[in-house]
Amino acid sequence: MLKNSMLNININEGQKRIGIMGGTFNPIHYGHLLIAENACEQFQLNQVIFMPAGSPPHKNNKQILNADNRLEMIQLAITDNPHFSCSDYEILKEGICYTYLTLQEFKKRFPEYHVYFIMGADSLAYFETWRRPDEISRLCTILAAVRDGLNLEELLPIQAHLNEKYGTRASFINTPNFSVSSQMIRQRVFNRQSIRYLVPDAVEKYIKQHKIYL
Repeated sequence: MLKNSMLNININEGQKRIGIMGGTFNPIHYGHLLIAENACEQFQLNQVIFMPAGSPPHKNNKQILNADNRLEMIQLAITDNPHFSCSDYEILKEGICYTYLTLQEFKKRFPEYHVYFIMGADSLAYFETWRRPDEISRLCTILAAVRDGLNLEELLPIQAHLNEKYGTRASFINTPNFSVSSQMIRQRVFNRQSIRYLVPDAVEKYIKQHKIYL
């Protein structure tokens, strides 16, 4: 296991705007990286922490690759970007790890930092089904990535509703429409199709070397 837990993560002095990007990253791909890069640029984030989930509450864990592989692929993907880092905090926690608990722990450890939680804009539609949306809204600003043909006009009423009900501060990240998903990559690998230009070269080599998703 690669040891880099959030409680020991290296955050440089002067960095006050931190993005946390959760997900299974099964595997990480250029779509994830584009969202993180655009979040940094548009909201002046000093750092984005990629935080792979151990036992995500909304997914079938049987389909998720083991944590070591997912974390190693993230580290390979972000190695050349000084604004990106990763944490195994949720992986090391036993059982289901809810977002509000992760944010509570982060704010306890780093109370002076303003936290931005990065997710896909489609997640706003079911944000109320998450555990403690009120607490998530209190602890962070949500940055929702608009991509894959999502209509911003349809998202604005959801944004307003969440703000009125929970005090949710949600802003939208504009990203290039790069249509790729982890599921598509896994299927292409299984079918022995190319994933070049969908994931970083180092991630592609890692998948081939370890015979993942076959």
